Amino acid sequence: MKAMRIHSFGGPEVLVLDEIPTPAIIDGSVLVKVAAASVNPVDCKIRQGGYPKVTAASLPVTLGRDVCGVVEQGDGTALSAGTAIYAALGWDVGGYAEYALIPVQYCAPQPTSLSAIEAASVPLAGLTAWQGLFDQGGLAQGQRVLIHAGAGGVGHFAIQFAKSRGAEVLATASAANLDYVRALGADIVIDYRAQRFEEVAHDVDVVFDLVGGETRERSWPVLRRGGILVSTLGQPDEARAASFGVRARGYMAQPNGAQLLEIRGLIDAGKLRPTVTRTFPLEVAGAAQRYLEAEHPRGKLVLTVSTTR
Repeated sequence: MKAMRIHSFGGPEVLVLDEIPTPAIIDGSVLVKVAAASVNPVDCKIRQGGYPKVTAASLPVTLGRDVCGVVEQGDGTALSAGTAIYAALGWDVGGYAEYALIPVQYCAPQPTSLSAIEAASVPLAGLTAWQGLFDQGGLAQGQRVLIHAGAGGVGHFAIQFAKSRGAEVLATASAANLDYVRALGADIVIDYRAQRFEEVAHDVDVVFDLVGGETRERSWPVLRRGGILVSTLGQPDEARAASFGVRARGYMAQPNGAQLLEIRGLIDAGKLRPTVTRTFPLEVAGAAQRYLEAEHPRGKLVLTVSTTR
């Protein structure tokens, strides 16, 4: 099978399309013919050598942390051959490939209202948003959440999840994305270049930090006492958090088929819709990563791998 792998760390040029054996089925996993795989910032981080779990000793590695596809060999239960699934993957599985051997517990049936390309855009970014808001942040009905980078891959899901839970949503975005973020359901949208968000946001229960740096530092005062700042970009300074009477939590999203099943329900009920900005063939995955890093597009980029429906 064809797989897009890295043999060394570096820029997009280190991605190489290799011919490797198709994985053999093992207990507890399903062999999936990949229809599409999305491109995530963590793919670039792994490629650059900035992901702690992937060392030089791990190479070569097939990139790709989520897919949509069809089960080629099932597990003898619900995920039988022919079932369309979507899944987030561990770094050691690899979605930039014609086939992926995926643990059953990572998988959920593909949302019926989405194409394979759309469904592939959901798992990792969707789980990152879900786990950040609800598992880490404890966001509940009637609370206020400030979501930084609301137009991005994780942010655009986070806005929709927060609204589905009955929260009031404040979101930052560039001027070009203000209307888009409003259409996702944000109650208050802040142009982060034209206005300081801390002049608008106050008494926030959860800050969802997808930016880090100065943006994170300026976010502490907008939280109410007892609130929480949740970040995908490492553990925030807990002493700094304590000085404001708030909490801080850094986390990394984990594959979770049960949560993808819940997300599927929201999608098929019309309460959640992914945005796919652009697709690329698997063979030019390096160009897709270059575009992601340079353009910071709204929503998601997706690689097409096999015939999609």
